[in-house]
Amino acid sequence: MTIARITVYRQWQPFRDGTYRCSGGRSAEGFDSTVVKIEADDGAAGWGEMAPLGSFYDPAFAEGARAALRELAPQLIGADDMGIEALNRRMDLLLNGHPYAKAALDMALWDLAGRRSGLPLAALTGGADGTSVPLYRSLAQEAPDAMARRATKYLAEGYRRLQVKIGLDVDEDIARLEAVRGAVPSGTVLFCDANGSWGTAETRRFLMATRNLDYTLEQPCATYEENLAIRRACERPLVLDETIDGAGVLLRALADGLVDGITIKLARVGGITKAKLIRDIAIARNLKITIEDTGGAEIDTAAYSGLMLSTPETLRQHTVDFHNWVTVSNARANFRIADGRMTPPAGPGLGIEVDETALGEPVFVAGAGRVSRPSRRRARASAR
Repeated sequence: MTIARITVYRQWQPFRDGTYRCSGGRSAEGFDSTVVKIEADDGAAGWGEMAPLGSFYDPAFAEGARAALRELAPQLIGADDMGIEALNRRMDLLLNGHPYAKAALDMALWDLAGRRSGLPLAALTGGADGTSVPLYRSLAQEAPDAMARRATKYLAEGYRRLQVKIGLDVDEDIARLEAVRGAVPSGTVLFCDANGSWGTAETRRFLMATRNLDYTLEQPCATYEENLAIRRACERPLVLDETIDGAGVLLRALADGLVDGITIKLARVGGITKAKLIRDIAIARNLKITIEDTGGAEIDTAAYSGLMLSTPETLRQHTVDFHNWVTVSNARANFRIADGRMTPPAGPGLGIEVDETALGEPVFVAGAGRVSRPSRRRARASAR
């Protein structure tokens, strides 16, 4: 079976709760999502999605992804769609870097493989451990009392784990954490995430002032060397996110004794294939693991939550329900959320039924050949 056609769509996804603010005063109004459909010559199809958080969060931006796909997609027509790792190597050969642009293609290949085999993504990536994954909700930067109110709102919605966005003025961030910690029950799990906005001096000040509070510190500094420098001063769990952009940096961090946990984002590392490699290294060293992405709706949420479900339950930190952050949808998917946990869709591949009408006209199509259509019996089997 070979790739016959690749169709690329764009979908704007406004945030449900308005402007999202993170460290350094950066903000976004929604996700600019790129959705990819890969069709094979036998009529089978798979879907993928990539949505950066603006152009400021990672080395990624939405129009850059679509420009890269215009370069890559035509060169993949006729390739064996079952050779996912080989196709990843080919994409890296054809386009140096830009992993975010390849993530949606890789995701669509895994969805296609799952639909063909009748297996969900969790089964394909190691086997489901349990049925649900823990969720967190991020508290965008506001005044301390506003963040405390939003924390109680999210707890009322069922979340049990909160990520407090810090990384601006240290004294204000101390007040933010104190306000949130004081507003939520003692059993609420708190992560403090600076998104790499501090230097070592700011990080040390924050750690000293908050040493009596219970939280996990996430990505305080931007560079590997800065985070390593403050490791000895950090007496609480230290998680790296933005630093973890490949297997090589994780191996280095393990050798240096730098991390207690990691956050893997599919778009940052290049898709499910490379995220799984990083995850499996982390499993071998008993690190705590978060698997998520930079943004998206149902397609993307199904992908990273499926991979998270095949991660050992004892090593899962949490993930995020991005499809509930936005006001639009791109697929029908049976996500079940209760008691701060999410059950991913159970169908083959990503377990979703994409609503192509919600995507509008394609941005472009690569591959003009005729694609055969599956029989009604096969189509029904694939939908189950």
